[in-house]
Amino acid sequence: MLARLSIRDIVLIERLDIEFSRGLAVLTGETGAGKSILLDAFALALGGRGDAGLVRHGAEQGQVTATFDVPKGHPAANILSENGLDDTGEMILRRVQLADGRTRAFINDQSISVQTLKAVGAALVEIHGQHDERALVDTSTHRQLLDAFAGLEKEVAALETLWEARRTANTALDAHRASMERAAREADYLRHAADELKTLKPKDGEETALAERRTTMMQGEKIASDLREAQEAVSGPHSPVPALAAAVRRLERRAANSPALVEPAVKAIDIAINALEEADQHLSAALVAADFDPAELERIEERLFALRAASRKYSTPVDGLAALAAKFASDVALIDAGADQLKRLEAASAEADQRYSAAATKLSAARSKSAEKLNKAVNAELAPLKLDRAKFMTQIDTDANAPGPQGIDRVEFWVQTNPGTKPGPLMKVASGGELSRFLLALKVVLADRGSAPTLVFDEIDTGVGGAVADAIGSRLSRLAGQVQVMAVTHAPQVAARADQHLLISKDALDKGKRVATRVNALAADHRREEIARMLAGAEITAEARAAAERLLRAAT
Repeated sequence: MLARLSIRDIVLIERLDIEFSRGLAVLTGETGAGKSILLDAFALALGGRGDAGLVRHGAEQGQVTATFDVPKGHPAANILSENGLDDTGEMILRRVQLADGRTRAFINDQSISVQTLKAVGAALVEIHGQHDERALVDTSTHRQLLDAFAGLEKEVAALETLWEARRTANTALDAHRASMERAAREADYLRHAADELKTLKPKDGEETALAERRTTMMQGEKIASDLREAQEAVSGPHSPVPALAAAVRRLERRAANSPALVEPAVKAIDIAINALEEADQHLSAALVAADFDPAELERIEERLFALRAASRKYSTPVDGLAALAAKFASDVALIDAGADQLKRLEAASAEADQRYSAAATKLSAARSKSAEKLNKAVNAELAPLKLDRAKFMTQIDTDANAPGPQGIDRVEFWVQTNPGTKPGPLMKVASGGELSRFLLALKVVLADRGSAPTLVFDEIDTGVGGAVADAIGSRLSRLAGQVQVMAVTHAPQVAARADQHLLISKDALDKGKRVATRVNALAADHRREEIARMLAGAEITAEARAAAERLLRAAT
């Protein structure tokens, strides 16, 4: 519910702070006192259209802050969560209107977009008036309201899940069909390419390995003679190794007599012999690597040519041929095995469609049954509102060929204002005064289901009086037992039923040079005086005061 409304520098309002309570709050005052300004300011805080003209003359900016007490799990809290905003249980909606036309929006002092503010505002407050686009006349909400009246929210949520499963199954089926059609158009090419690459058997990194081996073999041919010459010197007939070995043996026989003279030399010669033997091993390995079969070089070059030719043919790097071969093989397999997979996907799609259709048909039947109950309940409210010759009806157009997440029904509230006239959509057929009363009857029936926690009625009693105004007041009071209700009214019968009575007036300031709108909460005596004014006009008589007293007593 709305707990506080604070307005700064909006049109005629300099500074205004209003505390609200549960039940029915009425706002009264003479024409031009500022009731419309108050509602425009409130709408601004709820995400309504901004306008530089709202800023009070001489101020740089105006500001409106609306504070709400919101229960846990309320849809408005879900909107905050979806937008990454903190939910403390108290929601403070603030809108700053700058004199240059720009606006800024905040929730709980966190900057947000106007769209987010508007979504939260719509979940918290409904404003109903004779020509107000924010009211219940939005046909896109009618299906939701019927479902709320019938208690079908769980069935709708289940249907949305089935719709998503149906969409997923159909998407998979469509994608598979497209793949099969594409593969079928290219079948001959795919089979030829798959067979060719299967025969080629390309491997990742193969080109690099073959190129390096080819380079090594071609360079080895040039240095093979030098390697053999070096090996001849190290280990051939003229190798110094035998002579060195013999010298070591002779020295070792003398080592016992003169170790200090012999051992260093023996050690050095041993190192030399080992180094020559190691060099011989390296030279042998190099000769093996350099020694190649010309036929092997030819095979390597042919392989490289085949790989690079395939690379050019398929516009793919050689290292990508293995992956391309796997893709072609997969496409061929899709052609060969796709028919079986298609049957499975078609079966899954048909099952998902059947489950959705069955649930949608069942939900549609439940809506039709509930629509009759809704019509009966709303029509029972019309006669006291001087709409006894009118008729309310819920029009449901069911089209199984136009399914959606919430089913196959299009719901719209229709009315017939007089017998014999053609029924039509509520917004088009009802006049301004009739529309307000139809909306009130509907909201009374729907108060505890599908309603925002705060309802605002802007002069819905215009043009009526006596018994009709009393009936409107009675229904607003009943409605206030379920949700918070605010009503701007000129009818004393409505004002007498208020739990909170706010008087809007204009005060002259600076010796009459300017005026400012004020709002005062009226106590008992002042309430009687204001209701007497509403009954009598400019001059309040004793009879008017007595009549006001009777209205107040009757309302208690």
